Amino acid sequence: MRSKSIRLDYNNMMQGFVGEYGFTQADFTALEAKTTQAGLSMEAKRKSEMAWRDLPYNQDAVLADIEAYVADIKDSFEAFVVLGIGGSALGPMAVQQALNHPFYNELPRESRAGYPRFYVADNVDPERLVYLFDIIDPSKTLFNVVSKSGSTAETMSQFMIIKQMLEERMGAEFARNIVCTTDSSKGNLIKIAREEGFKTFIIPSDVGGRFSQLCPVGLLPAAMAGLDIRGLLEGAAHMDGLCKNSDITKNPGHMYGLLNYLAMKKGMPMSVMMPYADSLKFVADWYAQLWAESLGKKLDNDGNIVHVGPTPIKALGATDQHSQVQLYTEGPFDKIIVLIGVEEYRETIAIPKIYSDIPSLGFLGGVTHNQLIQVEQQATEYALLRAGKPNMTITLPQVNSHTIGQLLYMLEVATGFTGELMNINAFDQPGVEEGKNATYAMFGRPGYEAKKQELDSKPAKKDKYIIAN
Repeated sequence: MRSKSIRLDYNNMMQGFVGEYGFTQADFTALEAKTTQAGLSMEAKRKSEMAWRDLPYNQDAVLADIEAYVADIKDSFEAFVVLGIGGSALGPMAVQQALNHPFYNELPRESRAGYPRFYVADNVDPERLVYLFDIIDPSKTLFNVVSKSGSTAETMSQFMIIKQMLEERMGAEFARNIVCTTDSSKGNLIKIAREEGFKTFIIPSDVGGRFSQLCPVGLLPAAMAGLDIRGLLEGAAHMDGLCKNSDITKNPGHMYGLLNYLAMKKGMPMSVMMPYADSLKFVADWYAQLWAESLGKKLDNDGNIVHVGPTPIKALGATDQHSQVQLYTEGPFDKIIVLIGVEEYRETIAIPKIYSDIPSLGFLGGVTHNQLIQVEQQATEYALLRAGKPNMTITLPQVNSHTIGQLLYMLEVATGFTGELMNINAFDQPGVEEGKNATYAMFGRPGYEAKKQELDSKPAKKDKYIIAN
């Protein structure tokens, strides 16, 4: 039997608990018409701009293909490397970290059930890729190239380096070492894959990168790491059912979005995500991209210049109690804190009953780390409450495929719903495209001559504003 639903506790977002910067029932009532319309828009856009909402239901053939491919090929490779950036990297990293042993790659192969070691190459820092080759044998590695367009400069440059390396070492046999996740018909990568004979998995054309963890972008890497991909989708489907509820007080995705929207309206545009589990650390990284890229926009849906958007911040409990929480408790009232807790950790470790003659240490004797981290979370929640800082808590009964599927899906729905409340398009990223276009122009990519001319006309930097000794 699957574990229970995750919970969203927003008591400490309410004025009755945190005072002036909290919300009242009147705040909710004043937005009833707006939230109702946002909910209707979510349903209306489900088949067009929100096709990712149907991923828990329409991938039976995809799952079978992934499972058959992994079963056939996993024993042939010592390592599996994802070549991707943005959602193509952050999602697989988040799920791998959440569900596998934290030192998965250091385990002997038999302790990994025969699955290869797992890596993600998500940047073009030259040291990163060179040093990766120090610990993997490319001829014994399966490289998963993930790019919908096949023109992502970072990913495709990595692919080009690795493709040449494999060809030089393996000759015509190299194609078995590359699997592509891309569009079914558009872009460079699908054409290359067909010409070279690479195995391919398809990204649905109407699913954007940061919403793609529950399609082959995330499911193939998860399966190659021995994870339960069907459980992820079952958890997402469970959450989808909850997020269809028209009563916002019973809809965790919509309520999370509404709370963040109210916070922005009240001058609190920063959203800190602070899981109290190392396994969830990279979920906060994934969330940061989802939240920032979706909701930071110059224009609203009516073409007005608005320059809106919440700022996501990553933290980790209890680690960042010793680095960031001072700011959160005593700093400005410009942020909300989202704590993520776990009821039942997968392991238990007890603190021995020693140093009983030292009161500042003896009290820990006989306590488990499970109890300690949970009490530290409660203490942080209390410190924020006492300081009048709005905060809410998401609780996972356990960290498993089902609850991770729920959590990712809830945050995706919350993102879409927040976008509707803000009257912005949560599914484009024109600011990202500007940077991409500038990169293409500076390297002389055909078709970007006008952008190159624009770049060449930018103001020259002045030496007086540069400090160099």
